[in-house]
Amino acid sequence: MADAVEAGKVAAARRAVDENIKKGQVVGIGSGSTIVFAVQRIAERNKKEELNLVCIPTSFQARQLIHEYGLTLGNLETSPEIDIAIDGADEVDDDINLIKGGGGCLMQEKIIASCSKKFFVIADTRKNSRVLGTTWRKGVPIEVLPMAYKPVQLKINQLLGGNAVLRMASKKAGPVITDNGNFLIDWEFEGAQDWMAVERVLQNVPGVIETGLFLNMTHVAYFGSPDGQVLVRTRKN
Repeated sequence: MADAVEAGKVAAARRAVDENIKKGQVVGIGSGSTIVFAVQRIAERNKKEELNLVCIPTSFQARQLIHEYGLTLGNLETSPEIDIAIDGADEVDDDINLIKGGGGCLMQEKIIASCSKKFFVIADTRKNSRVLGTTWRKGVPIEVLPMAYKPVQLKINQLLGGNAVLRMASKKAGPVITDNGNFLIDWEFEGAQDWMAVERVLQNVPGVIETGLFLNMTHVAYFGSPDGQVLVRTRKN
């Protein structure tokens, strides 16, 4: 099963990179397991084609990948406008809206995506859902200021229902700490949601820094299957 899932990730990553990455671009590099295969493909092409890319990381992991594969590391101060960004997703709905942040990098990922002229997502077919929450059952990740996590939990529960859970670390005592020094709350919800309304509510709660809802941001999504086939979906509007 693991090999089959990996084959889908590889297929999606290679096709997305080959169709979108061109010489001289500023490229946002996302986070997560699928992105590893995208960076590997970018590095392969860079050796053959001298792509002369500037790569902007979304996380410590992405920064390490850029270094490991000998790509040029950039930042938003010197390159505030990004040609294209590539990232993964925890789940993608029919409108190519995303839930992201299962790996805890959602705030920097969202900033990079928002600075990009084109944002595309790569994933295996398990992440392709008609409605968010169909297969991803861990909730919407929300980055919060540590001092405010408890009132944020209470406010979310009051305004949206469901259950706002502080994400705890697995190999350390206490909560998960993001690359930005903040905490993560996962909002566990039930049933279909008006995601634009949910996003407005969450963004208006003092102490919330960013959410893992990526709405109307993705241009193209690539879903790889175990047999190497890739489904490509483009945003309708």
